[in-house]
Amino acid sequence: MNLKEYLLLPVLFILSFQSFAQSKIESFLTPSDTLNKKRQTTVIVTETAVASVTLLGLNQLWYADYPRSKFHFINDNNEWLQMDKIGHMYSAYHLGRFGAEMLNWSGADQKKQLIYGAGLGFAFLTAVEVLDGYSSEWGASSGDIIANATGTALYVSQELLWKEQRIIPKFSFHTTQYAGQRPNILGKSLNEQILKDYNGQTYWLSVNLHSFAKESKIPKWFNAAFGYGAEGMLTGNSYENNPALIQNSERYRKFFLSFDVNLAKIDTKSHFLKTIFSVLNTIKIPAPTLEYSANKGFKAHALYF
Repeated sequence: MNLKEYLLLPVLFILSFQSFAQSKIESFLTPSDTLNKKRQTTVIVTETAVASVTLLGLNQLWYADYPRSKFHFINDNNEWLQMDKIGHMYSAYHLGRFGAEMLNWSGADQKKQLIYGAGLGFAFLTAVEVLDGYSSEWGASSGDIIANATGTALYVSQELLWKEQRIIPKFSFHTTQYAGQRPNILGKSLNEQILKDYNGQTYWLSVNLHSFAKESKIPKWFNAAFGYGAEGMLTGNSYENNPALIQNSERYRKFFLSFDVNLAKIDTKSHFLKTIFSVLNTIKIPAPTLEYSANKGFKAHALYF
């Protein structure tokens, strides 16, 4: 064996190992054609465990800092210009979609996918509302529950009507000046701001045009995206009872029109890539965007996220 062949052995070994590993991953991620009870049990146990641990964690790390109360509802439908409600719809949709896709991986039939899988988002977020309801600081929100149900219904109705998801809720975020003014409310770190600073959030309905015109030459992955956002919010409500914030009281809604990519429509035989695309398909890609607000009119963005 000469030196060249000797040096090639580790390379060939690594490539062979990677090929074997990729083959195992592909085999694992490939959905079952028929019901695989072992996979179905794995999905049910995993979802139950993750949901339970998350709820217990929330109860200990979040709600434990506030006094308990009798179960009660609050009316927060006018807060944050409804950005939080759209966030609930978005979360319920994608939690339900992931639940349905996991059951599809196990080979479960469509009925189980829609009832037990798609219902996951609504059930989990409703449990969070129950925790809110027993907290004196918060309270269960009927608006949140309706938004959760709307997100679940958006997924289920499309599966029943078209057997595909033609309209997908998506999310984008950019930092704003407002978080620096009230970091305790809108977040100190980037991770906190993504969750708390509604001024920088935009929620989209990404519509796959080819699915509505299958005989057209529109690329299968090409989407038109319609977005909603709001700005000028330092608190959930208006600033009428807080004179210190009056100077920043210009709260307004924003509407967007943009382009997007439906990653689920990109042709690939790799189930690994399909899984990655499924996760990333929750986020709107940066793209040229037209913005409209009642007080500022139209504004064009070369790239908006």
